Amino acid sequence: MSDVKIGRMMIGSYQTNCYFLFREETKKAIVIDPADNGNLIYDKLTQNGFSVEAILLTHGHFDHIWGSKELRELSGAKIYALDKEQTLCESVDNNLSAMVGRAYTVVPDEYVADGAELTFDNISFKVIATPGHTIGSCCYYVEKSGILISGDTLFQESTGRTDFPTGSMSSIVRSIREKLFVLPDDTKVYPGHGDSTTIGYEKKYNPFVAE
Repeated sequence: MSDVKIGRMMIGSYQTNCYFLFREETKKAIVIDPADNGNLIYDKLTQNGFSVEAILLTHGHFDHIWGSKELRELSGAKIYALDKEQTLCESVDNNLSAMVGRAYTVVPDEYVADGAELTFDNISFKVIATPGHTIGSCCYYVEKSGILISGDTLFQESTGRTDFPTGSMSSIVRSIREKLFVLPDDTKVYPGHGDSTTIGYEKKYNPFVAE
């Protein structure tokens, strides 16, 4: 049985799920989508005995990145994102931060390719490119633990919006069917907003990606 554990903080007015994966014996947190208030995320983790090992972004929309630079500065951890998401991470127009009146960009330390394996503290994440919500959206799959961090690609009985810059409904449906629905049915899905689900449940009940 896997010893990988997952925690969640709901951050900001958009109620974004900021996840952190860790092993109990080391408490080195891999933080995914620090949505806002990087200092708050850092303080909550360190006050509970965690250090920050890495920061992963599922995509570049403002409500998933607003806390990323502050968390990096405080922790010294590197930020990772899919290579095709540069156009959002580094553009206040494409990442919608200018539209909501709080312009923000982030330059990740590393842009990674589809299929890359990222390993931190013996926890391996497979990068799965899932364009649709944005052109460079991705999911992180921890195969040994049956965990998928799906960002804003797949939600419980729904999908991410596709009416923002670089979005595509046909692409998100194809990404889910061809990249995510091939995973084991018991894979636990942790989305960017809302409650967790499983691949098997979504294959049966998600009306947006029904065959």
